[in-house]
Amino acid sequence: MVISRPTLKSFGTCFTTNFWLLFAKMSTRGPSSRKIKRVEEGPNGGAGSDAINQQIEKEICQALSDVNSCQKELDKLNDKASNEKNQVESKYNKLRKPYHDKRAAVIERIPEFWANAIITHPQIWMFLDEDDEEEDCLRFLKNLEVEVCDNVVDGFRIKFIFDKNPFFHNAELIKEFHLGPNVEPKKSTSTLIKWKKNVNLSNKLSQINKARMKRGQEKRTFFSWFSDNTDPEGDAIAEVIKNELWSNPLTFYSAPGMEDYDILWEEEDEMMDEESD
Repeated sequence: MVISRPTLKSFGTCFTTNFWLLFAKMSTRGPSSRKIKRVEEGPNGGAGSDAINQQIEKEICQALSDVNSCQKELDKLNDKASNEKNQVESKYNKLRKPYHDKRAAVIERIPEFWANAIITHPQIWMFLDEDDEEEDCLRFLKNLEVEVCDNVVDGFRIKFIFDKNPFFHNAELIKEFHLGPNVEPKKSTSTLIKWKKNVNLSNKLSQINKARMKRGQEKRTFFSWFSDNTDPEGDAIAEVIKNELWSNPLTFYSAPGMEDYDILWEEEDEMMDEESD
């Protein structure tokens, strides 16, 4: 998008003699005081040469016009680059889909995989309290999916898929973001959670928040984040889930004995790198 700028015709009248003299005095690279004095006095010791000042204004205006022309060309290239980048990202999102599906099927064989990855994530874990039932609730999380729109700038949705659990009736909880350039205002929506009787965790959030305020911690919880749609463009947790947790959950998964697997994975990665070379 090219930002409109004032017409360059207006520059000719705005550069007065006093402005240029003041600019020259303030600039560390400007003319010496002797040169300034010559401009002030003019060849005959008068008030200065109008012709010289007009020539300076003309040259500056032309230079600004040239810069403006170059910037327009750069803006066109930047817009083209953004469009091509979005097309490439959309293409590879489709290519990733079968691998995401395969990964999801394998993850279902690992008990509490997503709960473990969420709880150990350095940013998300701050929303969870060790004594809070939220953590127990997340242990029923069977799978997590992120679906990006065909046009990647339009938005995405995060889908939490749960096993049958004692907390709510929903099989899926979806948080969706509509952020496209033609969408005003930007917005996000969340599934209404159908809590089971006497286990509505949202009723306990105020007590959790009070305890966290005393400890100087963030005044949010996982489910309060899920239901909060006041700032869709500034939702840092959604971005973390999409770009980090969903991208490579194995990075954040932690379990007893994982150190041995880390060594094996590193060796496999090295072997694959050698084969590719």
